[in-house]
Amino acid sequence: MNKLRKEKQAQVVAALIEGNSIRATVRMTGVAKNTIVKLLAELGKACAEYQDKAFKNLSCKRIQCDEIWSFCYAKEKNVPQDKRGIFGYGDVWTFTAICADTKLVPSWHIGRRDLEDATIFMKDLASRLANRVQLTTDGHKMYLEAVDHAFGADIDFSQLIKLYGQTAEGQKRYSPAQCIGTLKTRINGNPEAKTISTSYVERQNLTMRMNMRRFTRLTNAFSKKIENLFYAVSLHFMYYNFCRIHQTLRVTPAMEAKVTDHVWSIEEILRLIQ
Repeated sequence: MNKLRKEKQAQVVAALIEGNSIRATVRMTGVAKNTIVKLLAELGKACAEYQDKAFKNLSCKRIQCDEIWSFCYAKEKNVPQDKRGIFGYGDVWTFTAICADTKLVPSWHIGRRDLEDATIFMKDLASRLANRVQLTTDGHKMYLEAVDHAFGADIDFSQLIKLYGQTAEGQKRYSPAQCIGTLKTRINGNPEAKTISTSYVERQNLTMRMNMRRFTRLTNAFSKKIENLFYAVSLHFMYYNFCRIHQTLRVTPAMEAKVTDHVWSIEEILRLIQ
């Protein structure tokens, strides 16, 4: 991998961040599979470390949080008996937070969908914020304790609970039931009712599924190892936050949040390895 030209490295990264699989990237670039995986691992680590240092004292005002499902090694029902219950085999959830104003994703966490991992995620998010924020999550009960552990009373917290009707016949497997309404519930503080929403973070879930092949549903695309999922997510958010110009903002989320003053290039991301 050290002998791979920077131009070729940039070509590999460009293919990965646009939603191509490892094997598709091999076919497109001519680079060996193991070389691509090694580059992803090294660059993913560098991206995670850089964003961990860069996202401090953020002046966000409105935060939305959600979690998105994927799986590693095998789907939960197909995990071998000797690996059942071991994290990294079966269901994996990625928690994400997005600033509703700057569209920055300042925090994410890969783990189980339980109180322990939700608390780790919320504490990480709280450590990156400079002031009191309005926070909106879905109606999952784990967030009630997790937010309390991380923020205490210093937050305006609400939950948006979706109400679903009966599932249409023939769509039970692949389509969710029709949403027939929402219930806005104030949990703590004084959240502004008209801005209680999870629309931006749910749209971010779609962006993740489109730009990371590992999250694509109903295909054979998935992470073989939990570490590779972490590297892919770190690279995705590095590109999303620093390189990709938001269509509404006309700048990158990191620029809007005053974390950087310019649009990053893929070559600039690659220099993080050095």
